[in-house]
Amino acid sequence: MDQSPKKFIKILEAHGWSLSRIKGSHHIMENQDLKKTIVVPVHGNKDIPKGLFYSLIKQAELTVEDFSK
Repeated sequence: MDQSPKKFIKILEAHGWSLSRIKGSHHIMENQDLKKTIVVPVHGNKDIPKGLFYSLIKQAELTVEDFSK
């Protein structure tokens, strides 16, 4: 499973999330339908750490299968 932040953001956007703003190396994504905001760290080419990756998936109310396609 690819844990790159750029791919993660693309999948979020495909599920109704949009980029609200960028503060430093953190992309703040929001979903108007869910009324939620999550922060995705984008540190160059570094992957999102495994624990944070699963936490972000849970916060976004998505499943691991959404990211393994």
